[in-house]
Amino acid sequence: MKTIVAKFGGSSLSDAEQFKKVKQIILEDKARRYIVVSAPGKRHRGDSKVTDILYMCQQLASHHMRFDEIFDLVRARYTSIVEELALSLDIDSILQEVYTAIADGASRAFCASRGEYMNALLLADYLGFPFVDAKELIHFERADRLQDERTRMAITEKLRPLDCAVIPGFYGSGATEPILCFSRGGSDVTGAILADALHADLYENWTDVSGFLAADPSIVPEAVPMEQITFTELRELSYMGASVMHEEAIFPLRRLGIPVRIRNTDEPNAFGTLITPDDTAADRTGLITGLAGKKDFSVFTINKLRMAEDASFFRKLLSVFESNDVPVAHMPSAIDSISIIAEDRYINGKAKRIAEEIRIYCAPDSVEITHGLAMIAVVGRGMIHTKGISARIFTALADNDINIRVITQGSSEINIIIGVENKDFEPAIAAIYYAFDERMRI
Repeated sequence: MKTIVAKFGGSSLSDAEQFKKVKQIILEDKARRYIVVSAPGKRHRGDSKVTDILYMCQQLASHHMRFDEIFDLVRARYTSIVEELALSLDIDSILQEVYTAIADGASRAFCASRGEYMNALLLADYLGFPFVDAKELIHFERADRLQDERTRMAITEKLRPLDCAVIPGFYGSGATEPILCFSRGGSDVTGAILADALHADLYENWTDVSGFLAADPSIVPEAVPMEQITFTELRELSYMGASVMHEEAIFPLRRLGIPVRIRNTDEPNAFGTLITPDDTAADRTGLITGLAGKKDFSVFTINKLRMAEDASFFRKLLSVFESNDVPVAHMPSAIDSISIIAEDRYINGKAKRIAEEIRIYCAPDSVEITHGLAMIAVVGRGMIHTKGISARIFTALADNDINIRVITQGSSEINIIIGVENKDFEPAIAAIYYAFDERMRI
């Protein structure tokens, strides 16, 4: 029997009307057997996510302050869903248990996880599906490390005998703590882990957009969804700030090559974006898949005559950044110079110290620091087979009076990285997008 693991985000399950849409989607395809649930998200602009409200409750309780008024917002959200859908679930008792746990000093992770927990109970009742608690399936060694083998075994043992189930996302059990959570948006990761362990045929990620857009819609309102993208292309775009799915969700799915569909709960007939293994696009040609970027990078430019002849130079240089806990984002080089590009959030006031340590350890001829750069990734697996991509990009930027400060290309040749000043970031994204608009692969 075909198996689809379907994850529904907070916007998809924000109120009773959204629950109705989700039920219709699930029941339309019997292959949608295992459903992963987020906590209720915002219903409208100015609304609050339930997880944020629960975090606030825990914070107040930890300072021995009353949180009844804040918790009533949580109570009202779930009570209204139960009443509007005429569910049989005793939500009052469940809410009281959560309230008591918060008042008794429950951990931040436990409090936050209750949003997914209660929403999954509601959806399971509404669908008539079994509820399986994520703490029985997802096992952490510590907050940032999963017990992979134990988790796969638990999922196989508890879910395979069931024809269907609803599972809360975002959390699991810890080795020394009752509940631990992934980082925000972690329900995506839960769904991906389940799809991997169950050898699913497809992982569906239902959200409030009709796929992965080719550019940030706040910059390019006309940006269109990409119909297909590979895992590697997704990684490149996600790293540079494009986000529809949690970045960590990619790895479990990539292990077995399980395809992913990003779909819109409010437009269920839209195709969305299909994310596939890299080998499915080996012969694909075309222009670019999409572009994304981030602001606030710094560039350390190190000049040293005959730098390449010093076998220890690059090791010493990188060790300076490593010892200062600064990840290197990009590293373009020439025969006698190299640029180290890093995000300002990691440098955080360490620039002068890093420059001095480079002078001491690497004995360069000079070290120059440039702040306030934005990096843009132009990504496309078909770029390697298509002439004139770079010319079109650079012409578009020149025509819009945008100065290029950095150029580098990934070794896989599926991306071109361009550095511009922060002030030119949005105009550069728009200029590149519109240069390819007519022929973007969508």
